[in-house]
Amino acid sequence: MASGTRPIKLLPVVPGAGVSVIAPASFAREERVERGLTALRMLGYQPKLGVSAAERGPLYFAGTRAQRLADLHTAFADETTSIVMGLRGGYGANYLLDGLDLKTIAGNPKPFFAYSDLTGIQLRLLDEIGLIAFHGPMLAADFYLEDGVHLPSFRAALQGESCSIGAEEGLRALKPGSARGTLYGGCLSILVSLLGTPWEPQTEGKLLFLEDVGAKPYQIDRMLWQLRVAGKFDRVPGVVFGEMLDCVSAGAAPELLEQAILNALDGFEGPIATGLRSGHVSRQNVTLRFGAEAELMAGEETWLNLLAPQVAA
Repeated sequence: MASGTRPIKLLPVVPGAGVSVIAPASFAREERVERGLTALRMLGYQPKLGVSAAERGPLYFAGTRAQRLADLHTAFADETTSIVMGLRGGYGANYLLDGLDLKTIAGNPKPFFAYSDLTGIQLRLLDEIGLIAFHGPMLAADFYLEDGVHLPSFRAALQGESCSIGAEEGLRALKPGSARGTLYGGCLSILVSLLGTPWEPQTEGKLLFLEDVGAKPYQIDRMLWQLRVAGKFDRVPGVVFGEMLDCVSAGAAPELLEQAILNALDGFEGPIATGLRSGHVSRQNVTLRFGAEAELMAGEETWLNLLAPQVAA
């Protein structure tokens, strides 16, 4: 969040609530959409698709820019909806950044579950109006899978409860130590793409979570270098990396990615952990809360404790 922006307090959300599923970026396979809707219904929620969520085009987008913006604003304004959820990532959410109706969204704040290409929207809403970013499962990316959602963290986030994430969720230490701060971050390549724009990530002083998919170790190194030279690690107390799914080089040693991370962050004083399954993951997508307080303890046992509930009755 930008300096002086206070997080918006949200009411707890319980099963039975309405979920508006929107596609600010790309469209999804029809069978994944149907399976995701079924999974949410089985959990007791009442999901419905935005008007343009079923559009296929133009190009790789789920509808025109105007259609996608209208769906997003309608979802937040809808009094029958308690949760807004991305259909999937893909590409295209960047075209919506300059058209967001912050007044409408701030007047109707709701948990917005997303990651990947939608990181930019989440971070603008967090930085400018204080809407906590729910970095967690999306309908046609995670809920359609039998083991796609980490339900304990999903439910804890909606109910405003604390939650501890550790080795069972893939977390392990790269550099020992402890740190506490406001959790912030998302998809690494999206954060880098926002540098030099009006929506540049406000990472300074935050406990960073960074993740990506399908990037080679040298590409991760280069993106981290760019963030560091741009001052985005200034006063950062600690860094947590995601599972980094498929971030490998053919024929290279399996530890190359971790070596590349430590190379890019050489001299970084805080603790560094990796492996947390949130965002692009192989299974059980963990819900994180950007804008809420968290504590990292990295060592023989490594934990990320989500401390401050961002919802209040």
